[in-house]
Amino acid sequence: MGERRLVRYAATSARLVAGAAVAAAAVVGTVAAIAAPWPQYAAQPVRVQATPAPSDTVLACDGPLLALGRSADAASSLSAAASSQIVSGPADAGADTSTLSGATGDADGDAQVLRAAPRDGALTSIAAATSATAASDDLVGFAASACRPPLAESWLVGGASTTGANDLVELANPGSVPATVQLSVYGSQGVSTPPSGQNIVVPAGSRRVVPLAGLLLGEESPIVRVASSGAPVHAGLQTSVTRVLLPGGVEQVAPTAQADTHLVMPGVQVIETAAGQAGTVLRLLAPASDASASVTVTPVDAATTAPTPIDIPLTAGLPTSLDLSGIPSGTYTVDVSATAAVVGSTWSTRGFGQGADFAWYASAPEIAEPSVVAVASGVGASVALAGGESEATVTLTPVEGGSPVTATVGAGAGAAVPVAAGVYRLETTAPVHAAVTYVAASAIASYPLWPADAAAAAVTVLP
Repeated sequence: MGERRLVRYAATSARLVAGAAVAAAAVVGTVAAIAAPWPQYAAQPVRVQATPAPSDTVLACDGPLLALGRSADAASSLSAAASSQIVSGPADAGADTSTLSGATGDADGDAQVLRAAPRDGALTSIAAATSATAASDDLVGFAASACRPPLAESWLVGGASTTGANDLVELANPGSVPATVQLSVYGSQGVSTPPSGQNIVVPAGSRRVVPLAGLLLGEESPIVRVASSGAPVHAGLQTSVTRVLLPGGVEQVAPTAQADTHLVMPGVQVIETAAGQAGTVLRLLAPASDASASVTVTPVDAATTAPTPIDIPLTAGLPTSLDLSGIPSGTYTVDVSATAAVVGSTWSTRGFGQGADFAWYASAPEIAEPSVVAVASGVGASVALAGGESEATVTLTPVEGGSPVTATVGAGAGAAVPVAAGVYRLETTAPVHAAVTYVAASAIASYPLWPADAAAAAVTVLP
């Protein structure tokens, strides 16, 4: 018995020793496996480069000059006061023309829309501009404007809603679905959202006109923000004034696409007026936050002494006006650099008597790439240029044939190139800002030139 018991103990001990040895080996192997480098596997996500197909190029025009309240039976009715002439091209772009109706209730108030389909997978470049001259008992003056692509947001800097002003906010929808527009008006009491400016439905292929006085009455320096949903719209502002029952000028104010910290207004005319009358005024707004702005006024004529830059504070939401009338008469570039995004425009007038025309010089965006631009018919037309950080050579070539015109614009300087009505290809060796301006004995007008729409860049799609 004792021997069998010793044998069992010995066998059990041997199994325990063997088991411990196996366990120890497993632990050592596991630790070694953890310490050893493991195989690496990296999943490569599928990436697809896709370039969006180009869409149609669409330009909406402001249309004829309008008059409010000509009918004694309907004081709020609109009628066409002066038809507009359109210049568009190139002819080989194959642009289709249609109309935007609804402003006056008849075809006389319709505005034009140009639409060009893409070619060879690229956007088709077209340009158009209109001009009109009014000579009636209630409306006198010359106005010109460029036809623009519709925008989801834009700003209208100009006009007034005081006594004698008859300003109209024009909303055009060249799309295929209705647009719903919200108008916000900035004035001396800050921003307001008047009921008459909310949820304005602009049907597809039509336009709506809203009197500025119906949005904010008695405002000397209003600025309107236009925001659209459902479809983008082309916004414009027709501004006119009557002084003691005598009409005194008209203008179609160009929209500004967005607020920026740097604004450039080329070709501003400073015209000598009677003492004590502000004939040239810069209007600025910092919509989101307080800012400080530095205003530089640079003469195109190098022989004219440039005024000292002016620093002005801007309170968020409150338009601010700066009188520039004290400088010598001539053509200038108004340059604004601000510490926060701003919008602005400069007003200039030939005088304050009967038939004295005026113009609003809106901010012009930078042009760096070749662009097709249109010059509307009108006396004394020029392309005003403002140089950037380096000298630029600018060439304007008529797209329908003709001799090109070349101008050199120094860094921070300006130039004015006389041109005839037509469509041009603008090419520049360095970024510039440009506008079309008109100066005649009894008429002035201006509209900024915008760069050509860029083709959509390729995007990376991660399925």
